[in-house]
Amino acid sequence: MHEMERTDAQRQTEQEVDVSIILPCLNEVDAVGICVGKALRAFEGQGLSCEVVVVDNASSDGSADAAARAGAHVVHEACRGYGAACRRGFSAARGRYFVMGDADDSYDFTAVLRFVEPLTRGADMVMGTRLKGDIIPGAMPWMHRWIGNPILSGMLRLMFKTSVSDAHCGLRSITRDAYRRINLRTEGMEFASEMVVNALREGLHIEEIPIAYHPRIGVSKLSGLRDAWRHVRFMLIYSPSYLFQLPGLCLVLFGGLIISLLARGPFEAFGHAWDMHVLLFGALALILGYNLVLFDVLAKTFSMGAGLAKPGRWLSVLTSGFRLERGLIIGVLFVLIGAAIEGAVIVEWIRVGYGELMEIRAVVVGMTAMVLGAQTIFASFLVSLMLIQRR
Repeated sequence: MHEMERTDAQRQTEQEVDVSIILPCLNEVDAVGICVGKALRAFEGQGLSCEVVVVDNASSDGSADAAARAGAHVVHEACRGYGAACRRGFSAARGRYFVMGDADDSYDFTAVLRFVEPLTRGADMVMGTRLKGDIIPGAMPWMHRWIGNPILSGMLRLMFKTSVSDAHCGLRSITRDAYRRINLRTEGMEFASEMVVNALREGLHIEEIPIAYHPRIGVSKLSGLRDAWRHVRFMLIYSPSYLFQLPGLCLVLFGGLIISLLARGPFEAFGHAWDMHVLLFGALALILGYNLVLFDVLAKTFSMGAGLAKPGRWLSVLTSGFRLERGLIIGVLFVLIGAAIEGAVIVEWIRVGYGELMEIRAVVVGMTAMVLGAQTIFASFLVSLMLIQRR
């Protein structure tokens, strides 16, 4: 690894070029030379210097030799994964502008200048969009075109407030400065989502270009469900509000409403009497929902400290005014309220001579308050620890 880093650093001191085209490659011996040739021809007579960097991701079919014969600079990345290969290529590239694409001839590299021109006009990143372009018959499986890609791109638009229509298109470009700002870390197919999400969080100027998408040469390396899950997992981790906060708040509101209605006795609604069993479900919902809200706070606090995300408005207010002592006071108050309710039950039990006592309602309410208080106390210590690390 150190030798690779040293070699990349040495390349950065060489003559800079205008454009670096980066092709991650895993067993694409029949297509990679074609892609390299098209990319190099696209710049002939255009007044722009370019290089093609092919990242051989532990191929076993001679792809690296084919790329080198076609005129590419070949680097090697032993760690398997789309993201690992792309990051290796970016680190070895010398261009002011980076263009990345697949080495299977599914993208038309003769038109690659379309992805450079917007960068020269001030764009930070340019995305290809297959969904608004021309998908040649046989290029994309029906399931990917009409279900997988629209759902994943729709989730990204919803969760990260973007208008990008095809978040998983592999043909895209970015300036060197913008790439350094977005600090990419993932190693698998979720790299495509991370690139868009981090660009949005950094406020980069993103443009989209409709493209033609052709049938690939060779066998696809995609694993539909596994790669889709990697994208979903990444989006949920990077936007914990949809994983923790939203369902947590819904459960808190539902559980709190049930407990408030049933704390003093049965409640008549919709022609039925609702009592103990519903009260227990309400307590469970409240405790689980409060846990999820705390997880949201912890996840976002960690993300802030690790530099993975910028704090939202409400979390900024919370963390700026947070003190461990305040969290402990709130938690202790909840515990004391719950203990007082449980104490009243014990006193009543003693008063009736230790006999049969059916104070389930009060026991449920008191225990719920004590559990919420204990969770608040321990979560306050953990948030305080994370904030110390961040500061």
